[in-house]
Amino acid sequence: MKLWSGRFGKETDALVNDFNASIQFDQRLYKEDITGSMAHAKMLGACGIISAEDTESIVKGLQSILEDVEAGKVEFTADNEDIHMNVETILTARIGDAGKRLHTGRSRNDQVAVDFRMYVRDQIPVIIGQLLELETVLCRQAKQYQNTVMPGYTHLQRAQPISFAQHLMAYANMFSRDITRLEDCAARMNECPLGSGALAGTTYPIDRWQTAKALGFDAPMSNSLDGVSDRDYALELMSALSVLMMHLSRFSEEVILWCSWEFKFIELDDAYSTGSSIMPQKKNPDVAELVRGKTGRVYGDLMSLLTTMKGIPLAYNKDMQEDKEPVFDAIDTVEMCIPVFSAMIDTMRVLPENMRRAAGRGFINATDCADYLTKKGMPFRDAYTVTGRLVAACTAQGKTLEDLTIDELKTSSELFDEDVYEAINLENCMALRASYGGPAVSETTRQIEAIEAFVAARNI
Repeated sequence: MKLWSGRFGKETDALVNDFNASIQFDQRLYKEDITGSMAHAKMLGACGIISAEDTESIVKGLQSILEDVEAGKVEFTADNEDIHMNVETILTARIGDAGKRLHTGRSRNDQVAVDFRMYVRDQIPVIIGQLLELETVLCRQAKQYQNTVMPGYTHLQRAQPISFAQHLMAYANMFSRDITRLEDCAARMNECPLGSGALAGTTYPIDRWQTAKALGFDAPMSNSLDGVSDRDYALELMSALSVLMMHLSRFSEEVILWCSWEFKFIELDDAYSTGSSIMPQKKNPDVAELVRGKTGRVYGDLMSLLTTMKGIPLAYNKDMQEDKEPVFDAIDTVEMCIPVFSAMIDTMRVLPENMRRAAGRGFINATDCADYLTKKGMPFRDAYTVTGRLVAACTAQGKTLEDLTIDELKTSSELFDEDVYEAINLENCMALRASYGGPAVSETTRQIEAIEAFVAARNI
């Protein structure tokens, strides 16, 4: 018999029972459910709503259930619909009538709200920890390649000389923002819905501050309608995870390009590559491709819950049972992607010679050539035009700017002198870009130290 069966004159149809049940996925909330119930029982006892003896019996019974679940000795059933009713049914079977008093002053609505919120809150530090390890890997790699010149791109066209270290630090800064977004989400969601009841609170003299404090929340949620119907924190988490996956996907796309024969800037370790069933020469970047592919999955999880929530009036509606699976899937996907991606980056072999060769063939020092003329007194727009014509001439002749003789350069402008070759040397072009955030060694050193300090502050 279901715990809510008093109002009904017949059993639930088997199809409805299966359709309505959520135990197949919400059983992963068992620890949060039992922990929340312990805090609720202790509060009921402290407020004199149930006896001290019943409180002790309930807490001990719940502790035994938790231990048995973690030991694999408990089997949940769809007959009890969800994790909440499964736990309460098992508790009552073990300790008798005292178990029936556990649900005093609460509803499954605020029960699931606190369970789910605690689960999401507890997963955020896990993801942050994985990102901090990825940041450490990026800093370790960047330190080795501060002098490695590579072409920076816009429109996937070679643009200006940068260092591989600066490129890696660009992603490190993205992941830092991901971490702070997750931290903001964790701080904003840390209010406790328990005690909101079904929607309108309760007539019992409960102490919501006690349960909030016991469960690690900063305060109880201030409106009971909002307490049972809010899923902003889940949407905010999935939004942050979607942005995070977008960053991983962009990075993955570059890894895929870099390890192709057309670029060959890096080579992935054999342990993080796969082969072909028919082409023996293939070494495929499947890790990066899967991360790129799974990004769409996390986006879908976010859109799923946004769509579910958009038409729901206050307060709780059964539609909201659809909140858990997309959140679980998004968290599982992210927690699977980050460590393997981090290991792939940590073990890749960088090929600086190929990066330098590519940088030398793309006229990526053209801006520096124009800047050279500007510093000699020519207006920048005129210098831009002169340099553009030189690039066009070099392209037609199969030359680079460095290949042009001083006489050839002077036919375009008398301002050119022998010092132009130093100005357009790629290593110098990169080294002189010492403006804040640039690729010069002094700046990439600062960037690496800033990320290391960011990581250290969170690994205390």
